[in-house]
Amino acid sequence: MNLILLFDDDFIDASRVRLTGRRLRHVTEVHRAAVGESLVVGIANGRIGRGTITRLDSESLEMDVSLDRDPPAALPLTLILALPRPKVLNRVIAGAASLGIKRIVLINAWRVEKSYWSSPRLSAENLRAQAILGLEQARDTVLPSIETRRLFRPFVEDELGAIAHGTRALVAHPHAREACPRDVREPVTLVIGPEGGFIEAEIVSLERIGFMPVTIGERILRVETAVPYLAARLY
Repeated sequence: MNLILLFDDDFIDASRVRLTGRRLRHVTEVHRAAVGESLVVGIANGRIGRGTITRLDSESLEMDVSLDRDPPAALPLTLILALPRPKVLNRVIAGAASLGIKRIVLINAWRVEKSYWSSPRLSAENLRAQAILGLEQARDTVLPSIETRRLFRPFVEDELGAIAHGTRALVAHPHAREACPRDVREPVTLVIGPEGGFIEAEIVSLERIGFMPVTIGERILRVETAVPYLAARLY
């Protein structure tokens, strides 16, 4: 945890917080901090600064907090992601949040197993928890929007065009002819398919609304590798 993320209900007055649970354990067991030491903190969707520990015991810690700088700039990338296997979903969400991606839409596709949609890892509580882990890693505070769409065709036909409006619209596809661009200077809406890729009909429907299929070469990457690779290549 490179930043302790604070929330409004942590504050016991205007500049003092009280923490328990996971964050308390991390401070005592990982940072091994003591009264008088200061740690990097940030308020959710707000500024970053330092928190000086004023009280610490096995039940809670209190810090005096001063916030004096803005969080890092968001990555201008909207990620449309075919729902991955539940056992990798946590890593993908945490990784995307740590990269600064602020809008993620998890969608269905022909090759997405129906059982994935019933996984408890898809709960709003778990997705938020994974996003928080990513922000703490990257010293960011701005929580991403994470949405789900279980019907591919209505989403593509009715919503995706508006989401991608004013951005460069790309879909990662192993069989594309065009290479994924580098060092893009504009916002991007990036669609990444499931393991095995999108079927041809899905690619055609994405092309119909202006998405260009792009490839990253001969290597076929797992989604948890493809997301950071593509984000780094684009920006």
